[in-house]
Amino acid sequence: MADGARYSRALILGASVFSFAAGMPERGFAQSADPSAARPASQPPKQAKRKPAKPQAERQPSAPSATNARAQISGVPVQSLDTITAVATKTEERAIDALAPVSAVTLEKIQGLQPNRLSDIFYNVPGVSFQERGDDPATVINIRGLQDFGRVAVVVDGARQNYQRTGHNANGSFFLDPEMIGGIDVVRGPTANIYGSGAIGGVVSFRTKDIDDVLRPGERWGVDMSGSYGTNKDRGMGSVFGGVRVDPNVDMFGGAVYRTQGNYKDGSGTEIGNTGNELAGGLMKLTFRPAEGHEFKVGGVFQDYQYNIGQQNRGPTTTAAPLAAIAGSSVYASDVKNYTGTLSWRYSKPDDNLFNWNISVYGNRTDNDQVKTYNNRISTGGGVCTLNNPGNNISGCVGDKRGYSLDTVGIDVNNTSRFNVGDWRNAVTYGFDAFRDDVETFDSRGNSNITTPGGQRTVSGGFVQLKQNYSSWLELVSAVRYDHYELNSVNTTTSGDRLSPKITLGVTPVAGFTPYVSYAEGYRAPSITETLIAGGHATGGGPALFNCPDGTSGLFCFLPNAGLRPEVGKNKEAGLNLKYDGIFTANDSFRGKVNLFRNDVDGYIDLVASTPVATPFGRFSQFFQYQNIAHARIEGVELEAMYDAGTWFVGVAGHLMRGRNTETNIGLATITPRKVTTTAGVRLLDRSLILAAQWSSLGANNDLPAGYLPSTGYELVNLYLTWNATKDITFTASVDNLLNQYYRPYAIPGSSTDGTTQNDVLFSSPGPGTVYKAGLKIHLGGA
Repeated sequence: MADGARYSRALILGASVFSFAAGMPERGFAQSADPSAARPASQPPKQAKRKPAKPQAERQPSAPSATNARAQISGVPVQSLDTITAVATKTEERAIDALAPVSAVTLEKIQGLQPNRLSDIFYNVPGVSFQERGDDPATVINIRGLQDFGRVAVVVDGARQNYQRTGHNANGSFFLDPEMIGGIDVVRGPTANIYGSGAIGGVVSFRTKDIDDVLRPGERWGVDMSGSYGTNKDRGMGSVFGGVRVDPNVDMFGGAVYRTQGNYKDGSGTEIGNTGNELAGGLMKLTFRPAEGHEFKVGGVFQDYQYNIGQQNRGPTTTAAPLAAIAGSSVYASDVKNYTGTLSWRYSKPDDNLFNWNISVYGNRTDNDQVKTYNNRISTGGGVCTLNNPGNNISGCVGDKRGYSLDTVGIDVNNTSRFNVGDWRNAVTYGFDAFRDDVETFDSRGNSNITTPGGQRTVSGGFVQLKQNYSSWLELVSAVRYDHYELNSVNTTTSGDRLSPKITLGVTPVAGFTPYVSYAEGYRAPSITETLIAGGHATGGGPALFNCPDGTSGLFCFLPNAGLRPEVGKNKEAGLNLKYDGIFTANDSFRGKVNLFRNDVDGYIDLVASTPVATPFGRFSQFFQYQNIAHARIEGVELEAMYDAGTWFVGVAGHLMRGRNTETNIGLATITPRKVTTTAGVRLLDRSLILAAQWSSLGANNDLPAGYLPSTGYELVNLYLTWNATKDITFTASVDNLLNQYYRPYAIPGSSTDGTTQNDVLFSSPGPGTVYKAGLKIHLGGA
């Protein structure tokens, strides 16, 4: 699978960054990093020269000492909820102070976990789950039971990630390697409706690494070199990130990562086919400050994933009819290239209360080129293929090519003005955003052109928000957002618009204790696939059961739906923020957030089958169409809490949740009903050695539509070690899935015996068994 060009890309970029940094004048190696306030997990660092801010409407108390990002994982206590975030309201505040279900994941947390996939990072984040295939490195994020078609807005450095391919997989995914991430912000529910259209489930904002993640105070240049190895199987990763401050107003930063792994075994000892993959990627950023308060940043991220998706048969089959229990699927050699480019202009001056703006434009392209390499039976597919290159009319013949491409371009503009009226401190934030998706699909002989149709969609909106603070005990946030969309193809044009309100009220009767209530609505426009999918689903070589309105024929017919209405999420929330310092000792701290929510989704869009009719082969549904069902209700409780005594810490995070189609009273297949993660650890050897354990308990979803195979309940125990051997050398080690549990984290359509199972999903969905990992990071830097 690997080729020399891919290796050389990663090595050349990494070597370039290293040699560039090493060539800078060196007055001494890095000094110990000083503690500083936790900065935003997913927002760019503030410009280097800033005066202390005078009191403003959203001014927060000074942050307690926390681990500096440049120090990586040190022994200094840090509360993730003290991280500054701007995702919920587009005004900066600590996650613990936000009157919203907000979580932050810092770089220090990520590096201590040694994640192989993004899902490894989120066990401590309530309300978040994943639907991933082991043979596909793409990530699918689920928030509060909602996923697919943009219900969760995913942004990387401000750029929307809208890639979608219909098949035996989730309908919405993106590609991002954990080693590139500098921080993550998560907002659950449509509370962040001002952030952008579609986010009725929530927002996940990723910030890639930047110069302040590597350089320490006083350094002019710096380089971090990291490497790790893991078992189950041959999990290797190498990266180099470095930057230089050319002068006080110009920064240059870049990095590269290479990752590879072989096929892993699940907890029962079964090797999961095609779970090996390779990644080569890199990023570059240039930041310059032409005048006081102004900061321009140009960034680019490139990733190249190579892998095989699909599962081979698990045992002998006959030529005509593979047994349902062991039949695999087609396999495709896949090459995914993802390109993200961003340009932002930020302006902020402490003495300017009228203007504090952020303007960003972006482009994101995902190309997925596939070649069929395996067919699960030696068949001509009804004459479409030959016995020498077997296949069928669903996925084509061995050697056939297909491809999926999505181009997204967008803009996001917002400004905050501040003023006082009597004892009220006010911040008005207003702006607009827009993006355009352009989908192209190519399939030389299969039916991907039908299941993932091409087309264009433009989504835009504007908002205004008023955030008011009275004294230190009352906060009121009110907002309204206007959304508009247009969707076009050769034969279809549709559009719509709506106003979505939000209001939040919080009080702090005593310091550290802040209850709040909130109501917010979100609006999701129908996707291209949901609206335009049309034609016969190919038969695989057997006889067609139905003739379709567009002249095609197949096992059943997809019907387009130009009258599909947007979904509207109406979320009711009650929350409690808890923040206490110096409880038992001078330096201990407790942070906690509790949320109760109910999200009523009107016009929830789902794929609906027509009433089965008689055919020569039995009764089957002739039509499938995406339709607005009457109502879906998702409700639950979330908790995130951490007590840190300095030399030891303990925390718990999780949720209890349920979701139903209220028209049929049938549960939603995308719900994870229970997730509870307990984390505890100690800091030894003058806090240079951190030992931690994490126990995650997840419940099975048994409230499902007919024909679904339930997920499994499971217990995952992970162990972590971080040792700062010197100020420049850090060792890490971990054991994932210590108990070697077998688990399938999500429900699968069909069952294992009736022949309707998506066996490629069933075979590839179990997570890996026990994995042992070790890593080393070396820092170089100087003034």
